[in-house]
Amino acid sequence: MNIYSARLHRMIENKEAKLGVVGLGYVGLPLAVEMVRQGFEVRGIDLDERKVERLQQGRSYVKDVSDERLSAALASGRFVPTSDYDALSEVDAVSICVPTPLSANQDPDTSYIVSVVSEIKQRFKKGLLIVLESTTYPGTTEELIQRELERMGLTAGRDFFLCFSPERVDPSNEKYATYNTPKVLGGTTPECLRLGSLLYGNIVEKVVPVSSPKVAEMSKLLENTFRSVNIAFINEMAMMCERMGIDIWEVIQAASTKPFGFMPFYPGPGIGGHCIPLDPMYLSWKAKGYRFYSSFIELAQSVNTNMPYYVFNKTANILNEDSKSLRNSRILMLGMAYKPNVDDLRESPGLKVYELFREGGAIVDYYDPHAATFRDTDGETVRSVPYNLEQFRAYDIMVLITDHDAFAYGDLAALGVPIVDTRNAMRSIGLPHIHKLGAPVERTPEAASVQTSAG
Repeated sequence: MNIYSARLHRMIENKEAKLGVVGLGYVGLPLAVEMVRQGFEVRGIDLDERKVERLQQGRSYVKDVSDERLSAALASGRFVPTSDYDALSEVDAVSICVPTPLSANQDPDTSYIVSVVSEIKQRFKKGLLIVLESTTYPGTTEELIQRELERMGLTAGRDFFLCFSPERVDPSNEKYATYNTPKVLGGTTPECLRLGSLLYGNIVEKVVPVSSPKVAEMSKLLENTFRSVNIAFINEMAMMCERMGIDIWEVIQAASTKPFGFMPFYPGPGIGGHCIPLDPMYLSWKAKGYRFYSSFIELAQSVNTNMPYYVFNKTANILNEDSKSLRNSRILMLGMAYKPNVDDLRESPGLKVYELFREGGAIVDYYDPHAATFRDTDGETVRSVPYNLEQFRAYDIMVLITDHDAFAYGDLAALGVPIVDTRNAMRSIGLPHIHKLGAPVERTPEAASVQTSAG
């Protein structure tokens, strides 16, 4: 333990260390607020001045951080949101929580990380602890951060301390949040790991140390690639079952009674959010550098990204059964967020379904009680229609994309309008005009009679 590590160790233990969080989004803001709650002074940095202004006013834009929690953090005097990178010169440790999207060619875009490292280099002081939380490919921490700082003549584990700890945020999860979600952490040296574990051990309930940043980076990709592959498998099973006249949801329910060796996954209109659509492609891209080609990852990505087309075709077929063309049909999409009870539209499959309907000549609206607007591919703002059951009756078909708790499913079903239920949200209703993804479309004279009388 040298002078820098001894000083940082003492300051963390006494909660005298000033912490920085770069990127105040779905990951960074909850982390910053939790750091403050645990007694640390925090500088939160985000280049979006509108976001910073909202935070300074005590108005949160992240659902998992209430205005009350944010206001309490501000009132403590220990949380300072800013858009000025000069705040980095004040901190003893910094957590990097910036986006890591994919390029148009499905390659990793690490430009946000590179930009933050450049800012850190300009304000670097010896003894700084850096923790990267942005999801990325194995090797990023050492290649983009350690290598850059060592070019300045610095040594990891002596002049600075570097770790990777993957974010594990699940928006709107009422059981697991920043504090009680185990934190995997890998350091570039044993001393880096010790100090990183000490810091996060004072912020979260449990730290899971691993042997290197690469292991920590790979662990996050494994978590989400596992989900992507299994979601793709159940999506393919849903299409198979529909072709065979079998209800996939009943099949899953039956299989789930086995008390060992089975984990249920559920089909849907596609995958969304920041993690599952992107993380497997980071891994696939990195693997190609080792001349390793993952057929599982590529196949899963293909199946999942084609699910919006499957929803499109199923909807067109149901309209056709009613002697209607998709062109000029009025379609109401129910939900646009990528998961229930959030306003997050990142990579939502609903956005693709919307564009497919629009390209097919349909007249498309959407209703989402959480996500009020989005931008279409033309850059135009699309707004959610108001909740009005009488007006909903005028649509030719409704397509349920997101199973929000706020939806009154019984009232929607009672309208008699055909519904494509991609989430099995109306499983307890059982009316013939409700068509589940992964179940055969059955149109009988009796069903048509029920629909006519209900309408």
